Amino acid sequence: MELTCLHNKFNFPSLPHLSRPFFKNPNPRVFPRKINILFLASASDTVVASSIKELGSKKDDEFGDLKSWMHRNGLPRCKVVLNESTSHDEKHMPVQYVVASDDLPAGDVAFSVPNSLVVTLERVLGNETVAELLTTNKLSELACLALYLMYEKKQGKKSFWYPYIRELDRQRGRGQLAVESPLLWSEEELAYLTGSPTKAEVLERAEGIKREYDELDTVWFMAGSLFQQYPYDIPTEAFPFEIFKQAFVAVQSCVVHLQKVPLAQRFALVPLGPPLLAYRSNCKAMLSAVNGAVELVVDRACKAGEPIVVWCGPQPNSKLLINYGFVDDDNSYDRLVVEAALNTEDPQYQDKRLVVQRNGKLSVQVFHVYAGKEKEAVFDMLPYLRLGYVSDPSEMQSVLSSQGESLYGSSSARPAC
Repeated sequence: MELTCLHNKFNFPSLPHLSRPFFKNPNPRVFPRKINILFLASASDTVVASSIKELGSKKDDEFGDLKSWMHRNGLPRCKVVLNESTSHDEKHMPVQYVVASDDLPAGDVAFSVPNSLVVTLERVLGNETVAELLTTNKLSELACLALYLMYEKKQGKKSFWYPYIRELDRQRGRGQLAVESPLLWSEEELAYLTGSPTKAEVLERAEGIKREYDELDTVWFMAGSLFQQYPYDIPTEAFPFEIFKQAFVAVQSCVVHLQKVPLAQRFALVPLGPPLLAYRSNCKAMLSAVNGAVELVVDRACKAGEPIVVWCGPQPNSKLLINYGFVDDDNSYDRLVVEAALNTEDPQYQDKRLVVQRNGKLSVQVFHVYAGKEKEAVFDMLPYLRLGYVSDPSEMQSVLSSQGESLYGSSSARPAC
């Protein structure tokens, strides 16, 4: 009987070697880190270090802030404003986030962003057939959206999306906690995850991003009409992998998965959406496509000045860490993964295999232990584990002849634990 416990519940120890002066982290379960470069390519194909200062000093009065730009381009009156939170690194711009401008009762509409201000694959490629072909082949929606924003950033202030891209630059792929996904951590920082299966997941995801980068030129040739407006080289020549990786992770941190929409609209970048909204596992508010717009209905009363929160989906903390760089202490979807397997060299292996199949289990079975439901998980696992340790042929025959729901027909057939 083989038993493996894969720990996806994060309780990170204190890390004294991270206590640099600018790390003022109120949440010990979030890894702050120094960020060296912006996530999108500059017009000169390299990241301009001074961009951070420029974002803070020039203010771009001709555009105003993100919300002002949106109002000028069709955003109706809404009940939110943008606040700022200082970054862990004083060299970086403050992080902006959405708060209620008025007291909101549960069920109230906080904002409604018209589709003209939403970036989707249908909008990017202009042809849903091409969009479907791309997303069912070797490229994901995230890769296409990241590539589009990279080319748009090369346009500078000529791009319609300049104010939105400027805000994404400010956020640098971070949410309200001003932290990054481990996909952008250094090898030294990834060593903090040694012993956790999440490290392997991070490396696997990074390899997947590299494979998508190698296929980027497919978009160029298949959607040539789109890229005629960009007098630049093909993707893999215009952008080095590290720049694409940063853009991909930034898009991953703020993309919204819309429900009940065509395939080419399901992944959307919504100004005023993430990362300006706070994710929470015990929240049910979601951004939804409604009558030509993407709107947010709050699921709880919210006082003026309080952050607006949305549901991050049924993700365990390991996924939250990879996708958004944080973990949620109050995450009912967090879990431990326990894998149990029958011993193939057991003389009674075939009989045991028959019994577990009869009870809806496999010879290699994965059990999920969810926070707050540990007792139910134990009751589910114990019969399987007991069966694995049965050695007496007569006890095995008693199990085989049982017609009960349990893996064991009677308590006498259960070995001592």
